[in-house]
Amino acid sequence: MARLGAAVNVITTDGAGGRAGFTASAVTSVTDTPPTLLVCANRTNDSYPAMKQNGVLCVNTLTPAQEGLSPVFAGLTQHTMNERFDGYAWQTLETGAPVLDQAVVVFDCRITQVVEVGTHDVFFCLVEAVRTGSAHEGLIYYGRGYHKVAGLD
Repeated sequence: MARLGAAVNVITTDGAGGRAGFTASAVTSVTDTPPTLLVCANRTNDSYPAMKQNGVLCVNTLTPAQEGLSPVFAGLTQHTMNERFDGYAWQTLETGAPVLDQAVVVFDCRITQVVEVGTHDVFFCLVEAVRTGSAHEGLIYYGRGYHKVAGLD
């Protein structure tokens, strides 16, 4: 799987289950009508209970300048769940899930279906709002490392 490069995303949620977030590269567009993404989450992930209870999430696609958020939200540091959100500006759009300022793109979503596959759940998410950032560079994870991807201006 290390040879399967993918965008680096921070998945966030907020609501009755609390504010939480984790790093994910398993995010894919499913269809544009209705606009739907899928997000895969390990059921042992510390953000999983909040995301499942809240029923909403935001896919925040990171820029190279935001690379430092990836290990924090992956739980590879000593940050508590609340501390993961420190040091960056967050807003909300439609669902109340935290939206990262200056992300390449954010997809604010409502979870409409959950499918269990092995150790993970696949969340099918209806996109309620989209916001694009001004960055023209993305961040991918490939070969166990981060790589900058330049886009067209």
